[in-house]
Amino acid sequence: MFSDGERPRVIKLQTPQKPRPLPTHLSEEEMLRILEATGRYRILRKLEPRKIVDLRRPGFPLTGVIVDTETTGLDPRQHEIIEIGLVAFTFNDASDVGDVFDVYGGLQQPMNPLPPEITQLTGITDEMVAGKVIDMAVVRAIIEPADLVIAHNAGFDRPFCEALNELFARKAWACSVSEIDWSSRGYEGTKLGYLIGQSGYFHDGHRAVDDCFALLEVLAGGHGCAERPAFAELYRASQRSRIRIFAENSPFDLKDHLKARGYRWADGSDGRPKSWWIEIGEESLDEELHFLRTEIYRWPDADPPLQRLTAFDRFKARK
Repeated sequence: MFSDGERPRVIKLQTPQKPRPLPTHLSEEEMLRILEATGRYRILRKLEPRKIVDLRRPGFPLTGVIVDTETTGLDPRQHEIIEIGLVAFTFNDASDVGDVFDVYGGLQQPMNPLPPEITQLTGITDEMVAGKVIDMAVVRAIIEPADLVIAHNAGFDRPFCEALNELFARKAWACSVSEIDWSSRGYEGTKLGYLIGQSGYFHDGHRAVDDCFALLEVLAGGHGCAERPAFAELYRASQRSRIRIFAENSPFDLKDHLKARGYRWADGSDGRPKSWWIEIGEESLDEELHFLRTEIYRWPDADPPLQRLTAFDRFKARK
């Protein structure tokens, strides 16, 4: 009820304006530009695989191969590859990517039925791999001339590939997860799904060849970096030596000090010394030895074991 003289206030709600329809005569690209210019939309384009050429352009004398595997598990000593994808491309010393000239994707039936979680993750079923065998002649023909083999987590893919064929063990490898500073390029994570999405694309993930093409597009593009594409950073990293330092016989009560600095524990089961260890760039060797001698061993002549690694050694299967 309202008292005498009191009138109810009428509040007029503002009707939101309907967005004007886009003119139908615009091309798809023009419509995309208009939508993006509003700042209210983020457009993801479906990643289209690069064209496979028969005739490679001159000026790109080097060969890179991106490899991706789908497996029955995480341990190459117990589990098997069920799918491999390879995308071969040319590049030059300036890290410019040239042409894709060869592609292979192959399925292989494992010894045991696929675990349900693997089928859920990859979409690969027992029916799909039944009777299938990876064509090793094609794999060898692609890998043999490769100057660099690239995997998104080479520490996982390289051991599985070496178990598949010994040729992989003789190649230089690069890891697009650990050897590129993705955060400085504006990416929020290192998973391929993050990288491809923030590069403005979407793709069918967890199939080997599709993931290879997706990674190539991220590496060759310049998203988030005004300087050079991510592939340039990866190629430079593959040419630098790395050093592993094993802090053997370090005092037990200083293990947290080592761990906080980035050292990891090796229990000796994989052929490494039983000790805390770290992998660093060669330029950081003197600094790291100074740290160990002054803060861990407290002995100026301490000489912990070192292992020098190149792209031919890194990410190899451990004995």
